[in-house]
Amino acid sequence: MSSAFKPENPDQLKEAVAWAVSNKAPVEVVGSATKSPIGRIMQTEASIDVSGLVGITLYEPEELVLSARAGTPLREIEAALAANRQEMAFEPPDLSGLIGTADAGTLGGLIAANLAGPRRLKAGAARDHFLGFNAVTGRGEAIKSGSRVMKNVTGYDLPKVLAGSWGTLGIMSDITIKVLPAAETQITLALAGLDGAEATKAMSAALRSSCEVSGAAYLPENIASASTVADVSAAAASLTILRLEGIEPSVEFRATRLKDILKSFGEAIRLEEAASRSVWIEVRDVHYLGNDAERIVWRLSVPPSEGANVLAAISEAGNVRGFLDWAGGLIWLDMPVSDHGSAQLVRGAFAGTTGHATLIRAPQALRAAVPVFEPQMAVLQGLTSRLKDAFDPYGILNPGRIYA
Repeated sequence: MSSAFKPENPDQLKEAVAWAVSNKAPVEVVGSATKSPIGRIMQTEASIDVSGLVGITLYEPEELVLSARAGTPLREIEAALAANRQEMAFEPPDLSGLIGTADAGTLGGLIAANLAGPRRLKAGAARDHFLGFNAVTGRGEAIKSGSRVMKNVTGYDLPKVLAGSWGTLGIMSDITIKVLPAAETQITLALAGLDGAEATKAMSAALRSSCEVSGAAYLPENIASASTVADVSAAAASLTILRLEGIEPSVEFRATRLKDILKSFGEAIRLEEAASRSVWIEVRDVHYLGNDAERIVWRLSVPPSEGANVLAAISEAGNVRGFLDWAGGLIWLDMPVSDHGSAQLVRGAFAGTTGHATLIRAPQALRAAVPVFEPQMAVLQGLTSRLKDAFDPYGILNPGRIYA
């Protein structure tokens, strides 16, 4: 008989985990369940729902710091930040449209998945803005780590450990993050008609410049045509898009400079603020692949110089759609759901590089048949196992979600 726990405070969370420890009962950790479709299929006897742990507990705009309970909806946090013209600089994506879930998720789910949007190439990942937490480990022990300021310390950087752990090491109750002022305005320069290799060179040239590009993506023609932004879909060509953000005089100066730098790649089309914001939300939320639940979706992280080549190699198999973000370092693609050889095809395309691939959207049968997360080398596998044993020796927290 399965049990369900929905703690409303950290003490109740500790009690729920203590029950799981005493019964050696594997549990599924959930918030708003927006990321439940990602990961391997788990066999659990109970669930611990942290969506009852809600509320912003501290927000000091002048200090650029915010603390909230792990189950706090991201929409609530974003609204509070927007009221003070601030934001989470790593630009957290809303994958609900892609995965087919109800909302954008919670702060705990965001940190546990270590998700970041297009601005990652400038601002870093979620873990780089994760200052501290309170949590309960799989031992049933309450722990806390970090502080309200960024500083160097001797010892383990536990926020970096829990970020991206997908709830397999501990259940967070409280989270503190760094926030930053939002840009006053933005524009995007778009180069039409480039192939992947040319786009990679253009994005690299833009990032090497002093223009402070905060987003660089390549949308092949079949992807650009799916945009809801008229200036993008009407181009009837591939688009290489480059975002500039900041105060208006600075953005204008840098736009002029960047157009001059990129003139060898063609005349840049200018997307004004409204269109620019819209197209980057589409890129951030993977809008282009969210309209066909009958296709599986992969997310690949590769060296930026290899992104176009990897996407082209996979696309040679046919019936593949994809685009590049992070100046080529991030690939999103989809393919027919019936293709059980997709894992070999996708991972084989970047063999010999430092890339890794995650299966984001797929039916349960496929998630059970292929590695959802990138298989690890023996050395890393040993380190991961020791880390799991240290935090969750009984294997009760999201057992097998990442690795068997």
